[in-house]
Formats: sequence, structure tokens, C-alpha cells
Amino acid sequence: MTKIKRCRSLTVAALLCAAAPCFAQEPMIVPAPAPSKLSSNVHLIDLPTALRLAGAQNLDIQIARERVAEAKANDESALWQFFPSLTAGVSYRQHDNLLQDVDGKIISVHKDSYAIGPTFVAQVDLGDAIYRKLAAHQLIKAADFALESQRQDAIVAAARGYLDLARSQWAVAVANDAVRISTNYAGQVQQALEAGIAFKGDLLRVQVQTERDRLTLRQAQEQQRLAAARLAETLHLDSTVELVPSAKELLRIELVSTNASLDSLVRQALSSRPELKENHSRVAAAQQEKKGAVYGPIIPTVGAQVFAGGLGGGRDGAPGRFGESEDYIFTLGWRVGPGGLFDRGRVDAVESRLKIAQLSGNKLLDEITRQVIESQTRVQSQADQVTTAKLAIQAAEETLRLSQARKEFAVGGVLETILAEQELTRARLDYLNALAEYNKAQYGLVWAVGGLLLQSR
Repeated sequence: MTKIKRCRSLTVAALLCAAAPCFAQEPMIVPAPAPSKLSSNVHLIDLPTALRLAGAQNLDIQIARERVAEAKANDESALWQFFPSLTAGVSYRQHDNLLQDVDGKIISVHKDSYAIGPTFVAQVDLGDAIYRKLAAHQLIKAADFALESQRQDAIVAAARGYLDLARSQWAVAVANDAVRISTNYAGQVQQALEAGIAFKGDLLRVQVQTERDRLTLRQAQEQQRLAAARLAETLHLDSTVELVPSAKELLRIELVSTNASLDSLVRQALSSRPELKENHSRVAAAQQEKKGAVYGPIIPTVGAQVFAGGLGGGRDGAPGRFGESEDYIFTLGWRVGPGGLFDRGRVDAVESRLKIAQLSGNKLLDEITRQVIESQTRVQSQADQVTTAKLAIQAAEETLRLSQARKEFAVGGVLETILAEQELTRARLDYLNALAEYNKAQYGLVWAVGGLLLQSR
């Protein structure tokens, strides 16, 4: 019996020596393999490139740019309301039969006339035109700040999308390593089974774990492809092209110190966020509209019409006469009623729009403060989770090493090794998730305080 035990021990020792590389301590994070040869449908991308593309090609940014162009066009249109229109052409007029003369008699007249020359016509509601121009100028500023806000949103979306893609790539690497460990261990148990020192049930348990690892690997590959498609959508790239992160390692990004005081972050956000500046411009525009409704009707409407050309015609087919002709008409008046004096409904409407803009600004202040608090809390929490997950990996690696070092293939030993391998894989994935979420939280905090553009340049 002693000889048999001694032979079994020697056999186990020989098998363990042959598989020594598999029992070496695993690195904390398994390197993600970059494709050695990229196909035409696979392209490498890094974080700076993703951020640049987001600022240049994102469709939401392009829409915001067109809104700026629309606001500038409206401002130009408001300016043209101060200028007269010019009409150049020919007019012809003919009258037949009865007509009342200046004395009141009804007479039968047959006559015609024609005029050739330009006509200048101007009618300017000065009050509306002045305040509409001032409001349009403020709306240009609001559109500019909206564009900046959209650019920041696109950049942070691109950063998060890239980090999700990097995390999924590393998750594939971790799953691949888990398959390698369990496959090698299955081979060892198979050899032990053939040597008569292991049970077939142990081999089946290891094979089940191997298939679970393969299932995890396939799910990780699926998530990587989906993350690539989502990032391509954000960057407005061809989604059929698979994006692959070019980073050789997963690094911890530090944009804002986790020790930064909440008060300083909130103050920076309230002075830097473009959404607040956009709201201030919209409030200013609403104030100009209110002034236009209250004071605009007091300013008179000015009208002018000038014709300078030639007039010709005659009576009853007699030879006509043609010569120079000028007409000048100037008017000055006030509109009373709708759109003018005493239009209380119009004043009430613009006052409500002004109050809505002001209340929206107050709501935005509360929302931004809440976003800063959430972002800072998330950064601090994720930093602690990264530290905890790193310690868990170290413990899981040591557990797997000790379990494999037992040199036993008994039921308890096999189960212990399987559980140790599961814990190591879970700890590695937890660390990847914590690190990716920490990096995303960093970008979220910089976005919350309004400094994302400075950090991305």
C-alpha cells in the first residue's frame, strides 16, 4: 500500500512539473492581444482619436452648428427690416365707362396710363424692429453656447463609448485566459484519470467549468462587437467597420483629484457650464421681447414711398403725353390694438416666456449642482472599488496558486481548484469593471464642472 501511495505521489509530481507554466502566478490583468493583422473591416482606434472624431463628425454637433447658422440668419433678417424695399418695373392702367369727377358728376371716360420707373417702399415698426434685433443677437449667443454644450456631451459620450469598448476587449482577454487555465487543468485531470489517481467525475466537473468559461468568452466577444458599433454610431463612422482599441494596457485616468472639495467643484460648474450661459442668453432675449411688447408700440411706425420715373397716357385714344413724374408719400403713426398699444395679451405672453426662462435657469442650477455631487461621489466610490478589486485579484491569484500546489486530484482538491479559478476570473472582471467605471466617472466629473473641452484639447 505504501508503494502504491509513493507511486501516486511521484506520478502527481511528474504531472505538476510538466504543467508548471500553468500554475505560475497569473498577472493582475491579462494583456489584451492586439490583432497582428487587421482586415479591411477592422480598424484600431485610441482615446484621443475618438475624442477628436466626436468633436468633428458627431451628428448632434452638426445639428447644433446648423442651429447657430439659423440664429445668425434670423439676426440678419431682423437687420433688413430697417431698410426699404425696391421695386423696379412697368405699370399700366386703363379705365372705361363711368367715373365720378372731382365735382361729383358721373361721366363716361375712356383713358389709360402707364408708369415706368423704380418704387421705394418702406414701412418700419421701429419698436418691434429694434427689440427684435436685440433679441436675435442674444439668441445667437444662446445657439453658440448650445453648440458648446452639445460638443461636450458628444465628447463625454465618445469617451464613455471608448472606455466601454476597451473594457469589453480586456474582458475577452480575461475570458480567454480563464478558458486556457481550465483547459490545461482538464488535461491534467485527464492524465491523472488515465494514471488511476483521479475520478471521472472530477474530469467532468472540470469540463463543465471549461464550457462555462467558453460561454463567458462568447458573451464577452458579443459585448465587444456591440460596444464597437455603439462607438461608431457616436463618432458617425461606418458601423460595419469594427473598431478595436489600440491600447496595450488598461490605464487609470486621472483628470480630477478625488480630494477636490465639493464647494470648489460646484463653483467651477456654475461659472463654466455652457448650459447656464445659454440660459442667461435666452433670458436676455426674453427680456428684449418683453421690452418690445411694452415699449415697442410707443415708438411710431414710419412709412415712406417714393416713385421716380415716367408717366404717360391719354383720353379716348387721343395722342398721349409722356414725361417725368415723381410721387412722395411719408407716414407716421401708431398701431392700436393687436400687436400695438393696449395689447395686454401680448405683454402677458412675453412676461410668461420670461418667467419660464428664469425658472428654467433656477432648475438648471439645481440640476447642475446635483450632477456635480453625483459625479464626485461616483469618482470617490469607484476609486475605492478599484482598490478593493485589486486586492481581491491578489487574494484570488494566491488562492489559485495554493490550490494547484496541493498536488491532489481528490474530489475536494478538484472542486477547490475550480472555485479558485472562478474567483480569479470574477475578481479580474470586477477589477476591469471598476477601473472602466472609474475612468468614465472621471470624464463625467470633468463634464459636470464644465471643463471637458479644456481637458480634451
